[in-house]
Amino acid sequence: MDLITQGEALAQNPLLAGERAHLFTARRFDGLEFLAATFRTHAYAPHAHDTYAIGTIEVGCEIWNARGRRLHATAGDIVFNHPLDIHDGAPSAGGYRYRMSYPTVELMREIAGSLSGREIVGTPFFPAPVAHDPEGAALFGAAHRLLEKGGDALAGEEALLRAYAWCLARHADLSVRGLGREGGPVAQVRALMEARFDEDLSLADLARGCGLPRHHLIRAFRRETGFTPHAYLVDIRVRRARERLRRGEAPGEVAVATGFCDQAHLTRAFKARLGVTPGAFRAAHRS
Repeated sequence: MDLITQGEALAQNPLLAGERAHLFTARRFDGLEFLAATFRTHAYAPHAHDTYAIGTIEVGCEIWNARGRRLHATAGDIVFNHPLDIHDGAPSAGGYRYRMSYPTVELMREIAGSLSGREIVGTPFFPAPVAHDPEGAALFGAAHRLLEKGGDALAGEEALLRAYAWCLARHADLSVRGLGREGGPVAQVRALMEARFDEDLSLADLARGCGLPRHHLIRAFRRETGFTPHAYLVDIRVRRARERLRRGEAPGEVAVATGFCDQAHLTRAFKARLGVTPGAFRAAHRS
């Protein structure tokens, strides 16, 4: 059987009215594919990928055959198809809505290595093809939506790595080591973010600056500071925005100067931390 992309799998059977399939990619993961879809009658022919297929059902029930078994998944379940697993897929009565991703073996090895503390040379293995895990499904769904929406790329990058790490730590055949202290590397990353807060920083940029793998950096940073790298960067940007607003600069100009996607992004972050909008904060200081 030939290996195919998810786009090719979708094209084999055109969608009907009431069905939706949005295929998109993530630049910070080398074009990793994601699918958000609603299927009422659409059924996949048996096929395989050279990547994993990891995702979750949001509404309804999907039925498929893989690893010699007939399987089903409903809301709160996470689905794990390995590279080269031949599988199909069909809706039960009423259809289903789901979110799926297709991470490479290399990406999953990177995260598994961060969790285990050793180099992973094989293919990380999930013994069960489906697991009921509402908390993990919620983490994955939130990351998937962030990446589909676009905008804050660091937030999506961080959320996806944390979601995959959750899946590996809880559902893969993997030994997870305890986390040591990484005060020095974390201090380096904090200094880098303070200096370059207005740039479109990626976790790869931050990891290069301290010598830690991306997911290890997230875990270590949170242990040392109480924040994830993304949350800390947003906090820096709000502090810098506050300084500019005190000087009377307009919120739209401040958003651009401090690295926010737009004024609405600044407003959400500013109000969440200070309880007032940037406009109200500026007006208070102007008066």
